[in-house]
Amino acid sequence: MQLLVIKYDGASISSAGDICSVSAYLTEMSKTNRTVVVCSAIDRVTDSLMDIADYIRRGKKDAAKRLAASIINRHRRLARQTTKQPTTQKRLLGAIESDSAELLALIDGMILLGEMTPGMKDYILSFGERLSTKLLAGALTDAGRRAVALTGSEAGIITDSEFGEAKPLMDTTRLRVAEKVGAIFLDGAIPVVGGFVGSDQHGRLTTLGRGGSDYTATIIGSCMRADEIWLMGSVDGLFTADPKVTRDAKTLVHVSYVEAIEMALFGAKQIHPRTFEPVLSKEITMRIRSAKNTDNKGTLVTASPPLAIRNTVKCVSRIQNSGLIDIRGGSMVGMPGTAAKIFATLAAAGINVMMISQNPSESSITIVVKDADLDRAVNALEMKLLGQIIKKIDVTINMTIIALIGLGMRGTAGVASKVFTAMGAAGINVAMITQGSSELNLAFVVRNIDADTAIRALHDAFDLGRIN
Repeated sequence: MQLLVIKYDGASISSAGDICSVSAYLTEMSKTNRTVVVCSAIDRVTDSLMDIADYIRRGKKDAAKRLAASIINRHRRLARQTTKQPTTQKRLLGAIESDSAELLALIDGMILLGEMTPGMKDYILSFGERLSTKLLAGALTDAGRRAVALTGSEAGIITDSEFGEAKPLMDTTRLRVAEKVGAIFLDGAIPVVGGFVGSDQHGRLTTLGRGGSDYTATIIGSCMRADEIWLMGSVDGLFTADPKVTRDAKTLVHVSYVEAIEMALFGAKQIHPRTFEPVLSKEITMRIRSAKNTDNKGTLVTASPPLAIRNTVKCVSRIQNSGLIDIRGGSMVGMPGTAAKIFATLAAAGINVMMISQNPSESSITIVVKDADLDRAVNALEMKLLGQIIKKIDVTINMTIIALIGLGMRGTAGVASKVFTAMGAAGINVAMITQGSSELNLAFVVRNIDADTAIRALHDAFDLGRIN
């Protein structure tokens, strides 16, 4: 009997029909497998809770309470629609009412305090998963398969105190998860764990960052030594390109951990950047699958795919809405520590640099940041370094990073040549290009308006429509 950790995203459990369908599937799966379920908040609830936190920060009590009431009413409706047994429904509605009372009291208290700390915000955001786990556990119990709803904290996930982007303390977490989740198995029930949320060593609720439910699934999978971890969402798996851009995009059958990480970082799927960390050393098999099209096995993710499927390029991905900053200065030439000063300045301003390129003369460094960070990045550089080591800053907006990803690029000649040939034939100017020493990906920058054309041209150039 295999141990499976199956995670559902919010879109997969956002209607009564979805919840009942997922419940029926899990009931069937649990007959032949030990199953741990992880789920996100239902669709759009986390965004609404973020709005509530913002209303509290601005002192808008009535708006916060109206939005909280809307969230609770949505969960009440779903509870009545997904449970038919009177006892199960009564217990589920009672649990939702308890969370409702706590949320409304929390809003009152925070309004009185007149502040919204990162810890308080995490507490507010935790309600999404607290409610969704109760709904799914209630539907499973109603279908005759007893389930227990747990927050990430109750399941044993202990983190540091970096509210909003907490990291698990894996040694402590491993012991507690094995004990608490294992006890539910021994009791013959299915654990339904809320993703995204844990608690620090002082018992204060923390969150793992957006996309953190995937991370929760891999943390639990690692702690329980799962045979497989399934990330169930709205798509069949990882694709060779965005199907909305390229009609002949294909679902990838098999990729490596490192390829999946690169694809996630470049927008192939909104996976938390640290999702794969807990399973890398244990080499646990993962699948990225559709919650609705369960006949499709999705994309298999393993440590080392067979040599036969290590295509030169497997995927063309992109990150849109980026800005390019070209930093110039004659005094940068041969000056040790120049790059360190530039990146320290940006780090102090909270700017994440996505790409870096420096010409051999050392007279310029080009970096790429998100559009949302562009003004702060330029302001920080002007305030701290302009007129010293930097003489000129040029900015180009509305740019897209295009990335080719594939283990087979390592040691393969002619990849860059094929890229430039395809871009030249499509009449697209490449503003910047980089490739890491691992040769796992090759990334370059084009204008936003050229991005779709570039992706289609590369998808054709590398014949990705016939990859499987």
